[in-house]
Amino acid sequence: MDVIELTRQLGAEIQASEEYKAFTAAKVASENDAEVNDKMAKIEEIRAAYQAAAMDPNPDEKLLGKLDKDFQDVYASLMVSDTMAAYEEAREALDSKMNYIMQILYLCVNGEDPATCEPPEEHECGGDCGCCSSDCGC
Repeated sequence: MDVIELTRQLGAEIQASEEYKAFTAAKVASENDAEVNDKMAKIEEIRAAYQAAAMDPNPDEKLLGKLDKDFQDVYASLMVSDTMAAYEEAREALDSKMNYIMQILYLCVNGEDPATCEPPEEHECGGDCGCCSSDCGC
């Protein structure tokens, strides 16, 4: 079995994972949610209006501010909906799984033992390792 064949097999296993199934279900639910679609359309409408107003040689700052506030309001109401909350949670779980897989592959490409290599635990030090005991090198 070659690397490409193994990659395809890995892809099939990823698609069989609970994280992928949850993400796919949440994506379908968001695509079929009329309220989510209405808010997404409104966001796109506001974004287009903002871009058009910003390209004016003398942009109306008051209008830009209103459009920005409208965008923030619609976006905030979208993100608190149950459908989008479930979508974001599922997306984050799948992203986390994929990042973990990619880190293992990276370690292997850099000579680590594929059977035992383990990515370092994630932490949020903000780039200043002086605030934690991690030796992350950031």
